[in-house]
Amino acid sequence: MVSITRLFDFPYYQQETYNLPVALATKKNGAWEKTSSQEYIAKANAISRALLRMGVQKDDKIALITSSNRTEWNIMDIGILQTGAQNVPIYPTIAEEDYEYILNHSGSVYCFVSDTEVLNKVNAIKANVPSLKEVYSFDEIEGCKHWSELLTLGEDESNQNEVDAKKDSIKEDDLATIIYTSGTTGRPKGVMLSHKNIVSNVLDSAPRIPFDAGKSTALSFLPICHIFERMILYIYQYYGVSVYFGESIEKISDNLKEVRPTVITAVPRLLEKVYDKIYAKGGELTGIKKKLFFWAIDLGLRYEPYGANGFWYEFQLKIARKLIFSKWKEGLGGRLDLMVSGSAALQPRLTRVFAAAEIPVMEGYGLSETSPVISVNDQRNKGFKIGTVGKIIRNVEVKIAQDGEILCKGPNVMLGYFKDEEKTAEALQDGYFHTGDIGEIDSEGFLKITDRKKEMFKTSGGKYIAPQLIENAMKQSRFIEQIMVIGEGEKMPSAFIQPNFEFVKEWAKIHKVTLGSTNKDIIENEQVRKRIEDEVESINDKFGHWERIKRFELTPDVWSIDGGQLTPTLKLKRKIIKEIYKDLYAKIYAQN
Repeated sequence: MVSITRLFDFPYYQQETYNLPVALATKKNGAWEKTSSQEYIAKANAISRALLRMGVQKDDKIALITSSNRTEWNIMDIGILQTGAQNVPIYPTIAEEDYEYILNHSGSVYCFVSDTEVLNKVNAIKANVPSLKEVYSFDEIEGCKHWSELLTLGEDESNQNEVDAKKDSIKEDDLATIIYTSGTTGRPKGVMLSHKNIVSNVLDSAPRIPFDAGKSTALSFLPICHIFERMILYIYQYYGVSVYFGESIEKISDNLKEVRPTVITAVPRLLEKVYDKIYAKGGELTGIKKKLFFWAIDLGLRYEPYGANGFWYEFQLKIARKLIFSKWKEGLGGRLDLMVSGSAALQPRLTRVFAAAEIPVMEGYGLSETSPVISVNDQRNKGFKIGTVGKIIRNVEVKIAQDGEILCKGPNVMLGYFKDEEKTAEALQDGYFHTGDIGEIDSEGFLKITDRKKEMFKTSGGKYIAPQLIENAMKQSRFIEQIMVIGEGEKMPSAFIQPNFEFVKEWAKIHKVTLGSTNKDIIENEQVRKRIEDEVESINDKFGHWERIKRFELTPDVWSIDGGQLTPTLKLKRKIIKEIYKDLYAKIYAQN
């Protein structure tokens, strides 16, 4: 029986336990190209043999940059790790200068890219990275070496004994990967994770995920360079889940219908968009259909698990599921029975409504530095509580510091930050990793996150403001796409708001409000501003008077990664947003 102690043990365990005909599948030229467990291992070994022939040594760094998840990434991952080298995944969407920094900082000797767009960015800075010997691509690109050259070079099995010897020499505490955090401020930090860090996290999280081993199908589309999706892919391998890689975020809807997955992972932003799309479709209905749709939504928004709402509610929910929610499920492929959410806080209304629709979202919590899972919800055994990130996984210890910060200890906690002893010492104190998040553990053992320690601020009156709590509440309004609460050292909190321009246009059509043609025209429209003001006022009622948004300014830009407002994991870049809209900031606080 294969014992799993290193990351490359997962495919061997999968082959021995399930031997899947479809372990991994990627769409090429309109058809799904499927790779079996056996072929996955054979190709990974060919890559290992080739890398050794190319002179790759233990502890060399090899960078992988891909715009979409694909089979090749996983084969390369195992192939690299078996040689004792480390895989350095890089976000495809970051700036060229960040590519240059990460490739130099890691000392990467080879780089594998997915497509022309990424290749162009690497080529633009390649001359400034002396350690980089060669760039290969997964797509066929003229003038660039193709990754299949390694499969050819590794065809000859005569040095497989060398690969096996390398594998045998790799210990669970050895470094496996360096993951550069997307960082909301400053240069990215290189999180060093060992085999044991990630393997323990997979094995300790696995009991929380209700898979039908060897019979489930997943659609994977969150960036694989992020530890959340990568660790989930190892869980899929462990449970014998067939993994299909989504073509792109734009094609997710089509892929869901084709693949009909039983499980997906998602981030709150995506779930918000799915819900908004469903809600908008309901708004287009007429008569009794429309009434039924909004009756079901209202029911869903009051959902409590484990029949807590009583018999009459459960009876109505049964009807709503049959008439309305079953169509939602059909739209997501018809077989989806689990979504796992991470990366940011999920609005409780979404947890309620999707659970009511029998597509439960199990929210978890963790960081790159904790490989990543610290806690996760699980519908079984009363392990699911709305508004929390679940109970702490086994073998991980969490304590709450006096100032409310969440501290974590366990085999999942990183080795440290690459080439940065100072930041490592700051993060790892007294045997605990300091997460920078504020939270609490309730009497039933559920963990609740309230804010980022670094993002909390004081007004000039000395009152603490937790911006994320306010922002999440405000984003429940369909008029508000993005919001950032500001006001550190000021008299009162205010906000920058990016309206949901699509929804505002629909609203204007229904209410016969004349809008101009540009986003600038929309934000300058008095009726639009007044309507958003009403939304802010009504949500303000949920907060103490010192926390209420007193003033706000609308921004004409759609906040994005390219625009600089968001990190690759769609978190707010607070310092940059404040700088971009410094004139609006001055306008808000000039009125004091």
